[in-house]
Amino acid sequence: MNEIKTIGIVGAGAMGRGIAQIAAQAGLEVLLFDVNAQAVAAARENLQQMWSKLAGKGKISDELAAASLERVTPCSQLQDMSRADLVVEAIVERLDVKRELFQQLEAIVAPSCILASNTSSLSITAIAAGCKQPGRVAGYHFFNPVPLMKVVEIIDGLRTEPEVGDALMTLARRMGHTPVRAKDMPGFIVNHAGRGMNIEGLRLAQEAVAPFYQVDAIMREQAGFRMGPFELLDLTALDVSHPVMESIYHQFYDEPRFRPSPITAVRFAGGLLGRKTGEGFYRYTEGKQQVPQAPAVPELAPGLRVWVAPYHSVGHKRASALLRDLGVGVIATDTPPSDALIVVTPYGEDTSSVVGKHQLDGERTVALDTFFGLEKGKRRVVMCSPATLPQWRDAAHALFASDGTAVSVIDDSAGFVGQRMVASIVNVACDIAQQTIASPEDIGLAVSLGLGYPMGGPLNMGDTLGAAHVLEILRAMYKVTGDSRYRASLWLQRRVQLGLPLSASPACVAR
Repeated sequence: MNEIKTIGIVGAGAMGRGIAQIAAQAGLEVLLFDVNAQAVAAARENLQQMWSKLAGKGKISDELAAASLERVTPCSQLQDMSRADLVVEAIVERLDVKRELFQQLEAIVAPSCILASNTSSLSITAIAAGCKQPGRVAGYHFFNPVPLMKVVEIIDGLRTEPEVGDALMTLARRMGHTPVRAKDMPGFIVNHAGRGMNIEGLRLAQEAVAPFYQVDAIMREQAGFRMGPFELLDLTALDVSHPVMESIYHQFYDEPRFRPSPITAVRFAGGLLGRKTGEGFYRYTEGKQQVPQAPAVPELAPGLRVWVAPYHSVGHKRASALLRDLGVGVIATDTPPSDALIVVTPYGEDTSSVVGKHQLDGERTVALDTFFGLEKGKRRVVMCSPATLPQWRDAAHALFASDGTAVSVIDDSAGFVGQRMVASIVNVACDIAQQTIASPEDIGLAVSLGLGYPMGGPLNMGDTLGAAHVLEILRAMYKVTGDSRYRASLWLQRRVQLGLPLSASPACVAR
C-alpha cells in the first residue's frame, strides 16, 4: 500500500480540527471540508491561533507553525478530496449519513484511497456495507482533544483488508499517537471498557449507597483513579454519554453488565448535562465544580473497645494492623463482647449478609473496606447496615479518621463502592480479552491513555490487586444481589484457576 501523504478530513468540528492539527504538524498535506463553509474557515483560523500559541510557548518552532498552517487547504466541495490518499470522516454519529458520505467519496477518490470513520460507537462493517470496496474502509477513532489524547483505535471491519489497518497504524505513530487495534464490536475498546466505571457508579447512586461526590472521592482517594464516575460524566456531558450507554447496551442485546440507569435518562431529559450547561451531577460556578461539604468527623469516644471479625483472613489482618497503629487493641476472643464495636471486613458481601450469616449484633456492626489497603492518607470507607445505630456508626467514623485520614461512611452495598466498581471494570476488560476484541496489551494501552485508569489499565489492575480477590468479590456480589451483571468472565475464572496473570495472552490458541 502506498505511503499516505495527503489526508482528507470531512467535518471541521472539534474532532476534525484536532486530526488536522496533528496531521499537518506531522508533515501531511490536509484537505479540510465541511458542508458549512464557515466552519472550515473557522477551523483554519482556530488552527492558526493554536499553532501561534504553541510557538509562543516554545513548544514548536515558528517555522513549523507556519509550515503546518500552509499544509491545511480549505475545500469548498467534496470533489476536492479526489487527490487524498486517506479520507477521515468526523461528522454526525448517524449510520445513514456516514454511509451516504462514503458512497459519495467512492465516486471521487482513487481506488487505492483509504476511507476511515472516526465513529465512536457505530459498526465499521455496517458503514462499509454500502461501499463497492468495503475492504478499504476502517475505523480511525481519535479522542477529544485529539492533540492531547495520544491514543487512536484502529478498527477492522469484517471486510477490512489487513494492510489498510496496518497503514493506519503506521500513520498514527507518525502523527505522535499510540495506535491500538480492535475488532468491530460495540464500543470498540475504550467506550466498551468504560462501561464498568460509569454503569456501576450509576447503579450505586440508584441504590442510594452514597452521594455522588462521596462515590467520586472514594474512586479518587481510595482506588487511585484520576476522576470518579460522576465527575467524568459531567466532563463528557450526558448528551454524549447517555446515548452511547443506551447504544452499547442494545447492540450487545441487553447484556446486563451494560444496563443503563434511569438516572441519566431523567437528567438528560431535564438538560442537566454537565459542565457545559453549568449543572450536572455537580453545579458549576464560573466553570468551577461546587462540591458539597463532607460531614464533620465525630469526636472519638474514650475507651472504645473493638472486635474485628476473623471471617476474612486478609481483611482481618489489615484491619487489626490499622487498629494497632491507631493505638487501639483488638479484642482477641472468638465472639464479640457485648460492649464492643464490631468490625467486619468482607470482600463483595454487604454488612447485612455478614451479620445474618454469623448472627452478629447488627446494631453494633460496621464493615471496613480493606481491599485497597488502609495506609494513612488513603481514604477509608466504613459501611453500615440498616440496623447499625448512629452512635456506633459515629464511633467507627471517629476511630478510623483519628489519624487525620478522610473517611466516607456509606450505606449497605455488596462490595462497598471501590470493590464493586473496580471488580466490574476488571471483569469487563477480561471479557473484551476473552472475545478477542483486542489484545491484553492493547486493552491496557487504550484504557490507560484513553480513560486515564491507574496501574497500567484494568487487566494489570486486576493482577496488582489480586485476580483471585477480584473473582471473590464478583462471586460474592452475584450471590448477594442475584444480578447477572456480576457474573465473572471466563477469562478471569480460568486465569485464577491456572495461576496466570490477567494481562497475559493465552499460550495455546485454537487453529
